[in-house]
Amino acid sequence: MQVNAPVFFTSALLILTFALVGALFPRQAGDVFGAAQALIVEDFGWFYIASVAGFLIFVIFLMISRYGDVKLGPDESEPEYSYLSWFAMLFSAGMGIGLIFFGVAEPIQHYANPPIGEGGTVESARQAMVLTFFHWGLHAWAIYIVVGLALAYFSFRRGLPLTIRSALYPLIGDRIYGPIGHTIDIFAVLGTMFGVATSLGLGVLQVNAGFSYLLGVPVSITVQLILIAVITGLATMSVVLGLDRGVKRLSELNIVLAVLLLGFVLLAGSTVFLLQAFVQNIGAYLGAVVQRTFRMYAYEPNPWLGDWTLFYWGWWIAWSPFVGMFIARISRGRTIREFAAGVLLVPVLFTFLWMTVFGNTAISLDMNGLAPIARTVTDNLPVALFETLAQLPLSAITSGLATLLVITFFVTSADSGALVIDMISSGGSEDPPVWQRIFWAACAGGVAAVLLVAGGLQALQTAAIASALPFTAVMIFISYGLYRALNTERTGALADLSLARPAAPLPALGWQQRLTSILHHHPQEDITRFLGDTAAPALKAVAAEMQEQGLVPELCEDADHLDLTVPHGERGAFRYSIRSRPFLLPSFVWAETPKAHDAEPRHYRAMANTSEGDQPHDVTGFSRDQLINDLLNRYARFRHARRIA
Repeated sequence: MQVNAPVFFTSALLILTFALVGALFPRQAGDVFGAAQALIVEDFGWFYIASVAGFLIFVIFLMISRYGDVKLGPDESEPEYSYLSWFAMLFSAGMGIGLIFFGVAEPIQHYANPPIGEGGTVESARQAMVLTFFHWGLHAWAIYIVVGLALAYFSFRRGLPLTIRSALYPLIGDRIYGPIGHTIDIFAVLGTMFGVATSLGLGVLQVNAGFSYLLGVPVSITVQLILIAVITGLATMSVVLGLDRGVKRLSELNIVLAVLLLGFVLLAGSTVFLLQAFVQNIGAYLGAVVQRTFRMYAYEPNPWLGDWTLFYWGWWIAWSPFVGMFIARISRGRTIREFAAGVLLVPVLFTFLWMTVFGNTAISLDMNGLAPIARTVTDNLPVALFETLAQLPLSAITSGLATLLVITFFVTSADSGALVIDMISSGGSEDPPVWQRIFWAACAGGVAAVLLVAGGLQALQTAAIASALPFTAVMIFISYGLYRALNTERTGALADLSLARPAAPLPALGWQQRLTSILHHHPQEDITRFLGDTAAPALKAVAAEMQEQGLVPELCEDADHLDLTVPHGERGAFRYSIRSRPFLLPSFVWAETPKAHDAEPRHYRAMANTSEGDQPHDVTGFSRDQLINDLLNRYARFRHARRIA
């Protein structure tokens, strides 16, 4: 059973204690939430603002620097998912429910009650969209990238466990496996739990509003608690199915439903106006982003900052262990530049289009006197979307579609969050026990229910801001640790990971064998035969002996590659891979067209690499014993680096 006991039991105890106290003393809990938010906004608002600005600058630096070519995995690794599946999953996990909830509510709120100036004017409408873009734009996804990139790099390229603590290895070394590492992962679990619970709370408010609009179901705490129980049950089913069968399929369904709803509102509304507004909003955002990034209202104190910007920064930071680990889990094989550019730009542009279509449609309806949406939002925030859809054709169908979309986003947020917390609390295992997933999914629903009972939207905001405070400091160290590790990339060393016992000598290759191996150009069939007849039996023999010694190795075989994985709990997993790799045959042509280059004949080699970040090395022509010795030398290095007795 894979359980990191200090992290699992401490996190579970703290969360269950919070839920119990909140359920038994809801009024007192609400007072505490209000006082905590006021304290954090007043004394630590500057810390949030400066930290988030630094994260964005750091991500842009990595994207345009020489580090952008580094792969999140061995040099020969390829992405597991297509771009469509990749974008769908990271988008659904990252912001799904929030977009539905705030797509109309936030722009219309800023339009009616701007932080500075008079509401209900053309100027406040322009400012409303800039503020909305600011909260949902580059800063949010930069926060996710910092955590996700560090996790993917240290896990897939350096072989450390897929947990938050691994990102601090360059700073504290083996102490990541002790109390410091446990504390970091506990902060990550708590932040993730409260971030997910905040989203689930917002989602259930929206679902209740949708059922009230469509079916006349009353808006009440009782109904919301029932909805949480039902939808958490659906999320638990998805969690049991796992990443590929559950989360991936629901995420793809989400993106299809979201595009359908977006396309309908775009075409049914004022299409040309919305497209013009989209372009103008992006320009206004880019023109104001630097000033907005550092705006603290220091000379004219304004509660708006805590209610909006700091809430969002806290929410995104609280979500960052969850979303960061999730997008790391689905991003193996991509380069740092591909990862940063894809995660930073594609979801942001879609989010901007979403906010423009729904936000500008609502503002236009209100400004032209067609619907009192601003007044409705003041009285009942969750119903804003349905009031807007009511002014368009087929309102009953689109409102039903919106409600279904919230439910599916609810499920993907809950099951993705439970899966990620499960991975953290099981020492980075990519396939943790199902009972743990069920436990964490139930906890997320329970915490969301307690927050709604204890204070509704205000309690959700406070939980997000407060749980993010300690993890903001952790993220600063994560950024520094990643930078230090990338500085060693060209030398192939990573802090103490480069230290290993002297390798046992390989059985000598005769000089004739070496020369033949170097000079011979093998067709693909030769390497396929080598993998099947020599390499596979060698890895199977090692795997069988490891099983005799109490380990649980996993061997994956394919026609063009072999992968042996040996899990070691929170110490990470050792991986030894042999792949068939094509190379161009020598050519003496001075100039070739791209098409001619693509048609150039190739020869193949068997290239081996490990999870320790070493460069792929040629094992073509090795005997069975030579392959085993090469594997064991590198496995001994792994055990020495992890201080495994």
